[in-house]
This record gives sequence, C-alpha cells and structure tokens, in this order.
Amino acid sequence: MEINYEVPVKGSGKGSRKKMKIRKEFENFILGQDHPCIMAKTVFSMDQVEMHTYPDFGESGNAKTILKDLREYIRDYDFESNDFKTFLAVFPDSPDYSELEFENILWKQLENLHLADDAEWDKEVSPDPESEHFSFSLAGKAFYIVGMHPGASRMARQAPYTAIAFNLHWQFEKLREMGSYETVRDKIRERDKELQGSINPVLQDFGKDSEAKQYSGRKVEKEWKCPFHNAN
Repeated sequence: MEINYEVPVKGSGKGSRKKMKIRKEFENFILGQDHPCIMAKTVFSMDQVEMHTYPDFGESGNAKTILKDLREYIRDYDFESNDFKTFLAVFPDSPDYSELEFENILWKQLENLHLADDAEWDKEVSPDPESEHFSFSLAGKAFYIVGMHPGASRMARQAPYTAIAFNLHWQFEKLREMGSYETVRDKIRERDKELQGSINPVLQDFGKDSEAKQYSGRKVEKEWKCPFHNAN
C-alpha cells in the first residue's frame, strides 16, 4: 500500500522535491505499512510531524541548527491541547550502519546537542542516564528519543533513512493524565508482537528502568552502560 496525497513543503526546486520524497517515504513507512506504533500513525495521519533534514549525522556542526529548530518547535507547541506533535530529524545522506555503529553515532549526536545547549536540564526528569527517571533534555524540555535506521533489527525502527524522533516527555504524562497511557502502551506492544513475533525486549515503562536503553532500538546487553555522561 502506498500513500499518495501531496505534502506541503516550503520553498521550491530540487531541495524541496527531495524533502517531499523523504517525507512521503516516511509516511509510507508509518501509514502504508503495518507499523505497530499507533501514536506515530496518529501524528502522521493528522499531519502533526515537523520534519527537518540535516547533513552529517553525529557531527557537532549540525547541533546548533537542530537546537534552533527544536526551540522553535517547543515555542510553537500548544501545551494546552490534547493533540500531540513529533519533531523528526532526518539524515538522508547517511551510509548504512550496523546496529552498534548507529547506536554509537546516535549518542555522539545527542552529546553534541547537549554540549551546544545552554538550557538547564528539565527538572521533571533525571539527568543521570543510569536512573530509572532519566529522559534526555534539550532546550529545557525532556524528550523520549527514538532512533531509526534501515539496518535496525526491530521492524518498527527500520525507517527508510537514518532519523531521530524527538517526542516530548510531556506527551506521555499527558496520556497518563487522560487515562489512556496503559491502553496505548498495550496496543503498541500487541501490534509489535503481531508484526515481529515478540515485543522489543528493552521496552520498559518510565520509572521502571532507564529509558536510555531504548533510544537506539538495539537489544543492549545486560551490562550495557550509557556512553552519555555529560548531563551536569
């Protein structure tokens, strides 16, 4: 199945056509296939995904640009609404990565973003990646990070391009406030099991274990230690 509606893209020319192509491929990945995440399906179907493309995944040179875009995303976010919106950073010129390569570069990218960020860590979460209350903070807001790339072993993470989805931690707390969190969580895990025969073994609810283990999508070892140690 393929999604064939037009996607509004600012600007014109080759760059805009490339971005439109990338966005359509992501829409097909989420909406045109049996993707398990019903939240991802919702934000894509409601055109609530703010997508940006960047060069040089993992490099410090893109950190200020990504942070600028994230700040604008946060500034424009309607925290009074029950509607959710995702910030999607895509690195379309990235090579193919093994899962371990992707994990290492993902954390390098996150560290570079942290080093470029002058905002304090969101006080609603812990800055310690070993803590069960850890969540990554940028521009003063906590985010649940979803790393995706074509070489991922989990089908739900096998995006057409290397990408990072930044989902506000606030959204999950809002779902709890609405009384929908457990229903959404269970539905996603059920769909993930139907798709791949098992749920992602590193998935845990916030407060049960460090969510840092979930960011890359790789099944990390029991003794795995988060490479990010610059939160203070």
